[in-house]
Amino acid sequence: MGSTIGNNFVVTTFGESHGKNVGAVVDGCPALLELCEGDIQPQLDRRRPGQSDLSTPRDEKDKVRIVSGVENGLTLGTPICMLVDNEDQRPGDYKEMSNVPRPSHADFTYREKYGVMAASGGGRASARETIGRVVAGAVADKVLSTKFGVSITAWVSSVQNISMPDVDVKDISRELVDRTIVRCPDVDTARLMETRIAAVRDDGDSVGGIVTCVCQGVPAGWGEPIFDKLEASLARAMLSIPATKGFEIGSGFAGTLMRGSEHNDMYVQRKYGLGTLTNNSGGVQGGISNGEPIIFRVAFKPVATISLPQNTVDYDGKPVLFEAKGRHDPCVLPRAVPIVESMAAIVLANFI
Repeated sequence: MGSTIGNNFVVTTFGESHGKNVGAVVDGCPALLELCEGDIQPQLDRRRPGQSDLSTPRDEKDKVRIVSGVENGLTLGTPICMLVDNEDQRPGDYKEMSNVPRPSHADFTYREKYGVMAASGGGRASARETIGRVVAGAVADKVLSTKFGVSITAWVSSVQNISMPDVDVKDISRELVDRTIVRCPDVDTARLMETRIAAVRDDGDSVGGIVTCVCQGVPAGWGEPIFDKLEASLARAMLSIPATKGFEIGSGFAGTLMRGSEHNDMYVQRKYGLGTLTNNSGGVQGGISNGEPIIFRVAFKPVATISLPQNTVDYDGKPVLFEAKGRHDPCVLPRAVPIVESMAAIVLANFI
């Protein structure tokens, strides 16, 4: 049940980290949309491992295949199934999982819930599962951009205590974000981030940070009241991404330091109708989009898999010194950027 999101634009992801393949099924995509692998591959390339020496060395090409729902370059309106093969599998890296629940991983909780778990790589709890999100998100992104002119761009705004200066979101683009390997659009800040991540990697440790995302061109009126509020749906989607620990929209927690007279977004007349002078609401009011850019931030914890020895216990409660042998990112944020964009696209497509 937990592998499906949406009720209009419905996405189900499948596959395990070291299984034969991973992917997604998308149901609810409109018919006659031009779609091919070339529309999906760019986002997968931004997510794939081995992009630089700051990411995991796992060598996966992550080439997508559309196996249903598209004919002669057009969607049929039927379920679209997309597959990505796992090529660089190393199940032997995870032999220790059979005896020891890895610190801050899902090994223990999955075993408690199901009574069984994937033999290697964390199975469905692995970030490899996010490939399905990215391929589905690319389809949603195509619908949003071609049918409604909506653009979604995310970027790394902080790594640990290194934060980039405030930026005008109207100037942000994926091309600008991708100028640096850490996907921070501010070059000076990006250099500091790269140095920090490299130092942490050399220590055998990991580090976290924040990804900021803006959805532009979303018209007023998208979303639902009460339990299906737009920001609530975004929060659910973002917090379903592996390693996420926090979500805030608009002014977020900083808004708690303001007075109402400072925080209220005053309405103004624009060429297209009403708009707001400020955007502390983050583009959403009452759970429904108000036409302003939707801006939110997602907090990612340090990667749980580290190379340093850790004192823990095995499943029998006996003390052990655990040393991870699997390949991992010292910081997931650069590769998380397209995942955040994809989940935002899936949520917005569901509200169309």
